[in-house]
Amino acid sequence: MHLGKRTETIQAARRSYSRQLLVDIRKDWDLYAALIPGIVFLLLFKYTPMYGIVIAFKDFNIFTGIADSEWAGLKHFARLFTSADFMEVFRNTLIISLYKIIFLFPLPIMMAIMMNELRHLAFKRTVQTIVYLPHFLSWVIVGGLFLDLLSVNGGLVNKLIVSLGGEPIRFFLDSDIFRSVLITSAGWKEIGWNMIIYLAAMMGIDQQLYEAAKMDGAGKWKQTIHITIPGLVPIITLMFILRLGAILEAGTEQILVMYNPSVYNVADVIGTYVYRVGLGEQNYSFSTAVGLFESIIAFVLIIGGNWLTRKYTQSGIW
Repeated sequence: MHLGKRTETIQAARRSYSRQLLVDIRKDWDLYAALIPGIVFLLLFKYTPMYGIVIAFKDFNIFTGIADSEWAGLKHFARLFTSADFMEVFRNTLIISLYKIIFLFPLPIMMAIMMNELRHLAFKRTVQTIVYLPHFLSWVIVGGLFLDLLSVNGGLVNKLIVSLGGEPIRFFLDSDIFRSVLITSAGWKEIGWNMIIYLAAMMGIDQQLYEAAKMDGAGKWKQTIHITIPGLVPIITLMFILRLGAILEAGTEQILVMYNPSVYNVADVIGTYVYRVGLGEQNYSFSTAVGLFESIIAFVLIIGGNWLTRKYTQSGIW
C-alpha cells in the first residue's frame, strides 16, 4: 500500500515537472532555441565519436572498417599495462602535470591578489593586457619564441650566460633541464589568463567586509588572509578539480612543438605517445586503448576530487 502511494507521488511529480517545462519552453522559446547549436555540436563532436571507443577492443584495420575488424578483447590493454614504454610515458605525464600544479596553480591566485591592489587604473589595465596576451598565441609561435631565446647558437639567454663567463646551456637537448623549459613556457603563456578568472571572482566579494575589517584595524595582509582567500575558495576548488581531471593531459600540443628524440625519456607523455603510435606506426587499436585509459583516469579523478573537496571544504562542482 505504501509503495503504491509512493509510486503515485513520483508519477504526479513527473507530470507536474513536464507541464512546468512546457510552460517554460513556451515562455522563453527563443532562449531554448539558442541552445540548439550547442546541443548539435556536442552530439556531433563529443558523443558521436564515442562509437570509436570500440576500436580499443578490436584489431582495427583501416581498410575493413570498425564493424568488420576482428575482436581482440583486452589484448591491447594487456599490452598497455605490460609495456615498458608506456610505464615511462605514464610516469613522465604524472611528473610534468604535478610540476605544473605545484608551481603554476598558485601563481595566478597570487598575481590576482596583487593586481587587485593596484589603484592606478591605466597601469592596471596595461599590466593585465601584457600578462594575458600570450594566451592568444599558438604553441607553434610560443615554441618558436622560446627556441630563439634559448638556442645554443645565438639565443639571447645563452649570449647573456656566455658574457657572464658561463658555458652555453642546451635547454632543448638536456634531459635534466627540458622539463623546466616546459613549466616555464607554460607559465608564461597561461598564468595571465588564469589570473583573469580569479580577478573576476574577487569582484563578487562583498566590499563591506573590507570596510568592516579596516574599521577593526586589519591591514592588507589580514584582509587578504581572512576575506579575499576565503572568498576565492569556491573558484579555487572548481579550478583545482578541473585541473585534476586534466592531470593526464600534460600539455600535448606544447610538447609536440618543443620536444625532440633527445628528451623523449623525460618529455614523452600520453598524448604525444598516442600521436606517435597511432599515426606514426598506424597502430590505431593500441592508441585508442591508451586514450580510453586516460579518459577513465580523468573521470575518476574528477569524481574523487569533487568528493574530497565537498567533504573538507563544503564546496565542489556539484
